[in-house]
Amino acid sequence: MSLRSLRTFDSLRNPAFRLFFGNMLGYTAGMNMEMTARNWLIYELTRSPTILGLKSLAVAGPMLFFSLFGGVIANRIQKNRVLFVGQMLSAVISVSIAIALATGYLSGERAGSWWILIVAAACQGTVSSLMMPSRQVMLYEIVGGRQLLNAVSLNTLATNGMRVLGPALAGLVIESFEITTAYYVITGLYLASSLVIPFLPRAKPTGLGGQRAISEIREGINYVRNDTTILLVLVYALIAIALATPYWTLIPIVAVDVLEVGAGGLAIMMSSIGVGAIAGSLILASLPDRRRGLLLILSAIGFALALIGFAFSSSWYLSLALLVVAGLGQSGLIAVTTTVLQDYSLDEYRARVMSIFMMEVGLIGFGGFGAALLSEVIPVQWVIGGFAMVLVFLSVVILAFVPRLRNLN
Repeated sequence: MSLRSLRTFDSLRNPAFRLFFGNMLGYTAGMNMEMTARNWLIYELTRSPTILGLKSLAVAGPMLFFSLFGGVIANRIQKNRVLFVGQMLSAVISVSIAIALATGYLSGERAGSWWILIVAAACQGTVSSLMMPSRQVMLYEIVGGRQLLNAVSLNTLATNGMRVLGPALAGLVIESFEITTAYYVITGLYLASSLVIPFLPRAKPTGLGGQRAISEIREGINYVRNDTTILLVLVYALIAIALATPYWTLIPIVAVDVLEVGAGGLAIMMSSIGVGAIAGSLILASLPDRRRGLLLILSAIGFALALIGFAFSSSWYLSLALLVVAGLGQSGLIAVTTTVLQDYSLDEYRARVMSIFMMEVGLIGFGGFGAALLSEVIPVQWVIGGFAMVLVFLSVVILAFVPRLRNLN
């Protein structure tokens, strides 16, 4: 069966989307390798859940405060240029860590050298917050509204596919060579994937040239406040993200202290999440573009139920299976939210709406930091499971009593 006859891969008929898709593969491979390597290195150097949470906070802070400016940048500057500069800066950050490791400046023998990783995380969070709204809006400009759910799902597929391969590659390189080599590989992926960016289509900036950035941000916030559908989706996404995603920060603790599986095991756990997310992306890409609200709520419930099971599992294989289900639910949550926000937003506000959503994604780090602090005094299983239980309860209430979201198409 050819790509032409499959609805699942409909957007790949578009040559520009194929280039965009290839860029996402390379960039997210490097990003997922870097997240795995950074989390592992921090916990190896410190054995401190609090410092691991501080890393999440370092990523989240810039995303929370700069994402709104990322939406303004997407309106005012060619998005190709924003993506290219952002990926070059990501490469600079990763190669700087590689050099610090190679020279011994960042090592367990130098007490307190972990601060370098915190600074690098903050820099990467800043770059991502300024770049991601441009990437999201460029996707809409390439495929338009008709193919949007399919394109978002395939774009999520690229991200999630690299969530499988990225951590696996990071674990393989770390165990076969050393973590310094992993950071050089990460740098190469950022650089290689940037080569296709100049060939992506260039859309005319939509911002008002004479308007101040703060005024554009205020205008975007007012637009969201006055659009009930967009506001409802953003609020629900905020709740789900804040309650479910802290497990990303705590998963090294589960790998090391609960399941006792080491760096290779952590990589397999991260890859299992990606396997589920790939399955979720393929399912979403194949579904007709309707009943989005119900799909959003059910994705969050499935995500949370899988996390509850994972939190209290002591079986290696059961834990992996539950992480696959969690990845499937997480994929649905993010992809459907992205689709609804882009499709329901007016052209001139789309970048700013997506920047607000990216700001919410930055809250993952704040939730991770709070969860890490709690895990100092509460078993990590109860932290992950407790947050997920709250999400299940709230989602069921919304499913029953908020028909506007449940019936959203």
